[in-house]
Amino acid sequence: MKQSGEPDVKKYFIKILNSISISLFWMMACATAGIYFKLGYINRQPLINIIVFYTAMLITLLLLLRYLYNTWKNG
Repeated sequence: MKQSGEPDVKKYFIKILNSISISLFWMMACATAGIYFKLGYINRQPLINIIVFYTAMLITLLLLLRYLYNTWKNG
């Protein structure tokens, strides 16, 4: 069976799907850790746990943004 369409369009859609899936995975992981493990709540937790959780969330967000920037820059 012959494939139709441009190869560039396929690469573009793969970039879109990878960007969306990795971003959704990051959001679900942060929401799970924050809600299920109660790391996002300030009460009943030592302050250091909350600081470490939000710091790790910020660092992973910056890494995600760097990955997305490099993925789309190499266009």
